[in-house]
Amino acid sequence: MVVANGAFYTSEDQFAKLSNIYTDIVYTAKRQLIVHIQGNIWTKGNKFNIVNDWRYYAYPQKTYGLGGTSSLDKFANQNFKYLRLYQTVLRTIAPSLYAGIGYGFDYHWDITGTAQNPDGDSTVIASINSYDHLSKSISSGISGNLLYDNRLNSINASGGSYANIVFRQNFSGLGNNSWQSLLIDLRHYIPFPKTSENVFAFWSYNWLTLNGDPPYLDLPSTGWDTYGNTGEGYIQGRFRSKNLLFLEAEYRFKLMNNGLLGGVVFANAQTVTDWPSNQFKTIAPAVGLGARLKFNKYSRTNIAIDYGIGLGGSSGIFVNLGEVF
Repeated sequence: MVVANGAFYTSEDQFAKLSNIYTDIVYTAKRQLIVHIQGNIWTKGNKFNIVNDWRYYAYPQKTYGLGGTSSLDKFANQNFKYLRLYQTVLRTIAPSLYAGIGYGFDYHWDITGTAQNPDGDSTVIASINSYDHLSKSISSGISGNLLYDNRLNSINASGGSYANIVFRQNFSGLGNNSWQSLLIDLRHYIPFPKTSENVFAFWSYNWLTLNGDPPYLDLPSTGWDTYGNTGEGYIQGRFRSKNLLFLEAEYRFKLMNNGLLGGVVFANAQTVTDWPSNQFKTIAPAVGLGARLKFNKYSRTNIAIDYGIGLGGSSGIFVNLGEVF
């Protein structure tokens, strides 16, 4: 693993927001190659916010089909390569309020392991193939973005609120088919006790398909948000469908006065619509705790190590550079 994290201010204004750039190259024990280049840049006076998410994956994974009733012992082995190019530019329209446009490009190719997979579960494979069985897929679209963010530090917020609403229109002329999605990402942070650096943090992440049929690998899914953090307690991709709702609450606290070591306790719940009924029928809760080790005192970046437990024997250790949200 090679990781680089940079944080900086573009002006000396006391209200300047912290900009950050994150890159990594990771090769996992599951033979997954992951490359990220992600940036969140604020210009002088917080006038413009420039956001990019570029990534490349060579990615073997387990996939569990569609809906909210999947189980750990029923899966198909899947392999694909993935290129993502997202770019967004927003401009301030009121204090802490921004509007802008973006472009999103998702390209999956060399998708194998679901059409003919003797090692996979037949019901999972049938579920996937009833939706699509593409060997490659392209989603390409324009987004309209509305952002409210009065946090000064997005890496480790000590207070404030964040709301990001993204409507994306994908076009059949530029991709496999035409479809529309809506993302509503809401976060709130409350210092508790008020004079301390301990924080209650709340997160609501809602990923909806408004119209059309996204390719299987572009469907809303556990752990496939921007930073891969939804659904701690469940393996990435455990639940997948056309609509996903997610809630999480955390309490973050210092264990050492100098902030070198801290802790967190959390609880979350998620639900996806069943396929093909497209109705919400099940809820998957999880709980957990974690440790925080200060990585960058200047930006207040922590190494986050969490252990989460979900239903049906689901559990896992989740590691991040920076807070989960």
